[in-house]
Amino acid sequence: MTTMEERLAYADRVAEVWASRYRVPPIAGRIAGYLYVCDPAAQSIDELAMALQASRSAVVGSVKVLELNGLVRRARGAGERADRVRLVFDETRGFDATRYREAAEIAQAGLGLTEDAGQRALLEATASLNAFLAARMPQLLDEWQATR
Repeated sequence: MTTMEERLAYADRVAEVWASRYRVPPIAGRIAGYLYVCDPAAQSIDELAMALQASRSAVVGSVKVLELNGLVRRARGAGERADRVRLVFDETRGFDATRYREAAEIAQAGLGLTEDAGQRALLEATASLNAFLAARMPQLLDEWQATR
């Protein structure tokens, strides 16, 4: 059985990665990390604030950030007075080709605005990579779903 200290250490580790890689506030990463390993899996705002020794307002703000990004969901059970926050997993998240298509189009449009060879090479590489990823995302999603 894990201790609270181990769970909090894990939450801190997730926070470090998420803050550096995904540019979210460290408290948002701590919340996500804690929600991965806490018991029960759904926690109220007050429970999160107490466990993470964070202010209620910091937790509320970070839960909103996580919620806007589709990483958590709030729900209130019958007779409960407070929402419970739970991590959600969308297996299609990250496979949306739209953002890659848009990045390819933007880079392609930039080619008409410069004649500098270095800038053109950068834009061409950006357009090419993003077009490739946009084309591959549906297939990668199918492959991922086949492994599940």
